[in-house]
Amino acid sequence: MPVVIEKTNPNVNKESIIQNPAENKKVVYNTKDLNLWYGEGHALKNINLAINENEITAIIGPSGCGKSTYIKTLNRMVELVPSVKISGEILYRERNILDKSFKVEDLRTNVGMVFQKPNPFPKSIYENVAYGPKIHGIRDKKILDEIVEKSLRGAAIWDEVKDRLNQNAYGLSGGQQQRLCIARCLAIEPDVILMDEPTSALDPISTLKIEELVQELKEAFSITIVTHNMQQAARISDKTAFFLNGEVIEFANTDKIFSTPSDKRTEDYITGRFG
Repeated sequence: MPVVIEKTNPNVNKESIIQNPAENKKVVYNTKDLNLWYGEGHALKNINLAINENEITAIIGPSGCGKSTYIKTLNRMVELVPSVKISGEILYRERNILDKSFKVEDLRTNVGMVFQKPNPFPKSIYENVAYGPKIHGIRDKKILDEIVEKSLRGAAIWDEVKDRLNQNAYGLSGGQQQRLCIARCLAIEPDVILMDEPTSALDPISTLKIEELVQELKEAFSITIVTHNMQQAARISDKTAFFLNGEVIEFANTDKIFSTPSDKRTEDYITGRFG
């Protein structure tokens, strides 16, 4: 079973976390009137979402609705597209990450990302996990060994790879590679983990392992996951946001979204009438 990772990340000020008054929950991300354009295309329209600490928030919706664009705004990866224009606010721990004073390096230390397709480095399993800590200046072999083991245990893959840490990560199966990428993310002790369809390229058994892992990890991390799989969203998430044509149509507790949605468009999507 995955282990709960105790975080010691000094960059996160837990005392400054705002409360979500409607639920008495701590808010990690608060998106206010967010608009985004790719050139002339209006990809995100007046997005207002409050993402709570230690919850799994699922983002669902048909292809091209803005799901992946939204999650990439949360660590400013979307800025890599030259034609992007953004307005509004994205508050992470009460600080607007769109302010010029907010260093993107600091943000990405606290906000890890797991992509749709596993993307291990062409290095050993050990070096994949140790890469981030080394970038942050850790050189002591004993400390690195401890981080690697803790991270691999946290990603529920230690027992499968502990005897081949020096072998190339490309020798792992697809599901193992994805868990290795999660371990690589855990190694820098993030505060938030963003996942962009992390199981879409995996078989059902690997998908189940990732889902079980994600549910364990929410005890220590705040997780936002984009998924095309509505059953997956229903199984693992606490909150679900339904995106359509760049707008948030509905955002509520997952049980409510899938049992008694407030908007007919949400009902039509989750019952398969479109999408």
